[in-house]
Amino acid sequence: MKHEPRIYETVFIVNANLEDAQIEVIIEKTKDVILKYGGEILAVEKWGRRRLAYAIKKKNNGYYTLIEFKAPGDALTRLNRFFQLEEEVMRHLVLQLDKKALKAKEVALKAAADAAAAVEPTATVSE
Repeated sequence: MKHEPRIYETVFIVNANLEDAQIEVIIEKTKDVILKYGGEILAVEKWGRRRLAYAIKKKNNGYYTLIEFKAPGDALTRLNRFFQLEEEVMRHLVLQLDKKALKAKEVALKAAADAAAAVEPTATVSE
């Protein structure tokens, strides 16, 4: 019996001293690892450069990225190994999203969409 791939999200912090193009390469490599081992990318959010709460590897700033994805469990081992080997990734975390978290996220997205629709002014044509 084959298991349905689970939904995960990973947040990782890349050295913010890198050029944007170099950071983009690391994000693409991360996506490639997920896809290579049977995963599917659901969402990518680039949160950008942020100040760290405490210094990591003598650095005070990091570039944060969140990737939400579906993948079989063995892909996580490969992803964690990739993060450990990638020198410019300062920290990473991979979480499995349970049904409760997915439902809460769905409700929040719907509420945000409803709020945006309510605020959006109606188009008027003026001469």
